[in-house]
Amino acid sequence: MKKQAMQRMHNFPDAELYMLCMQCIRQAHRDIEQFKQYGYTPDKLTGFANQCEKFKNLPDDDELVGDQMIVTEKKYEAAEKLKTAIRAIMTRVEMKYSNRTGRYRKFGTAKMGDMTDAQLLFCGRRVARVARVQADFLIDVGVNENQILRVLDACIAFENAMNIQQDRIADRDIGVEIRMEQGNLIYQKMIEVCNIGKDIWTDKDLVKYDQYCIYESNNEQKKARKERLAAENMRDAMEEAINS
Repeated sequence: MKKQAMQRMHNFPDAELYMLCMQCIRQAHRDIEQFKQYGYTPDKLTGFANQCEKFKNLPDDDELVGDQMIVTEKKYEAAEKLKTAIRAIMTRVEMKYSNRTGRYRKFGTAKMGDMTDAQLLFCGRRVARVARVQADFLIDVGVNENQILRVLDACIAFENAMNIQQDRIADRDIGVEIRMEQGNLIYQKMIEVCNIGKDIWTDKDLVKYDQYCIYESNNEQKKARKERLAAENMRDAMEEAINS
């Protein structure tokens, strides 16, 4: 069964999520006596802080993409070296046979510049194999075992570069998943802390209550501020009516 794709639970950039979590932790430390009444102990808060540090130290996508770009460049270099080794043989083959003959076509190097990585690798191995079979016919144009080994060595280097590139692509996919998983985890813990904090101060201290309010967007922040101002205006109006 295919694993379901993970989704981010928040709209914050990772750096902002970390800063918000640390802010909540500092506030919860300040209010720890009240938090204990909800079963939220200092040890639990320390565990939350440790998870935030673990999240902060994870490699971000820029690092992972950079690693991927480096090995991709090395793969391109290996591909060019393989093409150069193949051309060194094919130039000699063309000297011996017309490029319209079956002996030439057997090497299968047509449109080499348009080949995929897998096709180029197969092409290199085929060139070496066919060159060995026809070695006796090509010796007078300088095709020898050293040139064949040069192609095979280039094939090995290119295949290794391809595998390393694929490993880095997989590393990035895994890294993104781990970071998303850890981000979701600390986001959930932050929401838990904020909900406790808001419940503590909801009828006691508006400033401290607001400190535990986390907004996913400016629109939500404006909406929350508008609702709060409306409630304050209604309360002022009721007090005025009572006092008049």
